[in-house]
Amino acid sequence: MNVTLRVWRQASNHDKGRMVAYGVEDISSDMSFLEVLDVLNERLTMADEDPIAFDHDCREGICGTCGVVINGIAHGPESATTTCQLHMRSFNDGDVIDVEPWRAQPFPAIKDLVVDRTSFDRIIQAGGYISVPTGSAPDANTVLVSKTHNEHAFDAAVCVGCGACVAACPNGSAMLFEGAKITHLGMLAQGQPERNSRALSMIAQHDDEGFGACTQIGECTAVCPKGIQLDVISRFDHDVLSALLHGDR
Repeated sequence: MNVTLRVWRQASNHDKGRMVAYGVEDISSDMSFLEVLDVLNERLTMADEDPIAFDHDCREGICGTCGVVINGIAHGPESATTTCQLHMRSFNDGDVIDVEPWRAQPFPAIKDLVVDRTSFDRIIQAGGYISVPTGSAPDANTVLVSKTHNEHAFDAAVCVGCGACVAACPNGSAMLFEGAKITHLGMLAQGQPERNSRALSMIAQHDDEGFGACTQIGECTAVCPKGIQLDVISRFDHDVLSALLHGDR
């Protein structure tokens, strides 16, 4: 395969940035998209040019590090697929492929395709955890969790925090990410004591970081590589409303 990559190049957050076209020849359709970037970077390095900066880690679709926008779609054209698991067989020989970073105010550019996603870390620090002392691990059968609650918790817990939901949302909202965290903690017994205060702390941090409001458009679910659905946002809204009605702070 031969393709042309039009890649966003930006030296720093203060640089204006621009799209630069690179031809990449003789690549296999079985290569992952990140492997193609590796090949291109090797060629750029050999030519004494600055390689393209992009985030990656596990390359197994688990860590959520590899997010970029490909032809206007977060993570690319394949549903339920991270960028590192996207293969070139999803494209055609001769294609021109645009590659851009996440674009959202709370994700400031660092360099090229790399953005600062530590705003997600601060949201987790605000309340996305369980701090209730539990002592030693209890026997599994002593903590009763219904099958339905268990399944919902696990479905939400698969969120990898990649930020695709924010990149796809016209409002730049992080509610799908937060809803997933709220749901997987709030459906389990261990998460109940802090359930209301957790919701208020996380939504306050969400707003402080500059994320937009959710208007239930659904673009976030369309690009989520783990298939998380809008019902987690409804659960988040429920917990916030419940906290406000009960006067929790």
